[in-house]
Parts: sequence; C-alpha cells; structure tokens
Amino acid sequence: MKTIPAPSPNYDARTGPPDMIVLHYTGMPTGAAALARLRDPAAKVSAHYLVEEDGDIFALVPEERRAWHAGKSFWRGETNINARSIGVEIVNPGHEFGYRSFPDTQIAAVIELLAEVRSRWSIDDDRLLGHSDVAPDRKEDPGELFPWKRLAEAGHGLWVEPAAAPGAPLTLGDDGPGVFAFQAGLTRLGYDCAPSGRYDAATATIVRAFQRHWRQERVDGVADGETRARLIALLRLAAG
Repeated sequence: MKTIPAPSPNYDARTGPPDMIVLHYTGMPTGAAALARLRDPAAKVSAHYLVEEDGDIFALVPEERRAWHAGKSFWRGETNINARSIGVEIVNPGHEFGYRSFPDTQIAAVIELLAEVRSRWSIDDDRLLGHSDVAPDRKEDPGELFPWKRLAEAGHGLWVEPAAAPGAPLTLGDDGPGVFAFQAGLTRLGYDCAPSGRYDAATATIVRAFQRHWRQERVDGVADGETRARLIALLRLAAG
C-alpha cells in the first residue's frame, strides 16, 4: 500500500479512541482539487485519508486526532461522529460532477487501508458506514455505485441478500403499525428515525440512504419487500 504524507492543519483533539469508519466520495471535479480543499485552513474540512482513483493513498490527519469530515450527523444516538470516527475520502466526482463507478484499483486500496486501520482500532463491521448513513438529509456519498458488497466479502462491513418479504410496499403517506415497526428497525440499526407510525418525507429520505448502502438497485425511498427483508436480515446479522 503506497501512502503519501499530505498533512492537513484541519484537526483537533479526540475525546476517545475511534470506533467507527465513515466513507465519503470527494464530490469534486478532480482528486487534486479535493486534496487541496482538505488541506486548506480556510475550508475547515478534512479527513484522515484520501484514496485516489489510481490507488494512491494520501495521509492527511493522524488517526489519533479528530478530523472534520462528518459534519452534522447521527448514528445510534451519537451526534459527535467526528470524535469517534476515521474519515476516508474516496476520489469520485459524485452526483454533481458526473458520478461514475469506482475503479477496481481504487477499491483494492480502500480495502487494504481498512484492514490497516482496523488492525489498530476496535471497529465492528456494523460501524463501517457511508456519509449518507450518518447524514441522510444532507449527503448522498459514497452513493449507490460504491461496492459495499465487495468490501463485505473482503471482511469489512455488513452485506445481506435475503429473499424479498411479502406484502405491499410502504411509501410516503402510509401510516399504521407496519410503518411503526419499520421505523423502529431503522432506528435499531442506527438511523435517526424515531418511530411515529407515519411514513413522512424524513422517513423516505432515510430509506433512500439505507438503499444507497444495502439496496442499490432501487434508490427511491419506497420500502418494498426486498428493502424490508434486507433491514431485517441486517438487524439479525448485527445482533450476531
């Protein structure tokens, strides 16, 4: 693994050891532009690592320091995600500038980096997340083209492929016990989705984030049978 020092001044002290990894795409036209921004004191953003499309890895912030990558975020009741996470930026122009598939060489480098990071810190598979998981109302990255399944097959993160559950889809405007139970499942997994029994716009936004990670063929905010089945299977897998 080729790691290139590229120190960023944008960090501060942690309050405890990291127990989470958050993956991002850079969402800028070039990797060079993203690297410059992550090192710009005026930008006040950073990550611990940036992974280029050719597999080069830039080390920006020491892992024992808090980088500024997650912003306003939430997972399992925690809101200071920066304080307890390692942030990895993966070069891709993103939805705004021409979202595209991630090269095999780049993903191989990400997998190797994850193995290195996890050898130093205790980070469970169910705490390897995307930016859109912890900030679904603001972010889409790393997006529906990111190969979460490949990472899981290499031992990093969760992936399931259960049979679809029967029943009509749950969608915007629905209400009742089924919606309540589904929201409770999303909350149990980690999302900020307090059960109300009403399938509102906020619920649909969280469902799209869930689908970007675990139901990538359909990112529409509708809880069809396969989306619900994947949630149930993930909860069982995470419970271990």
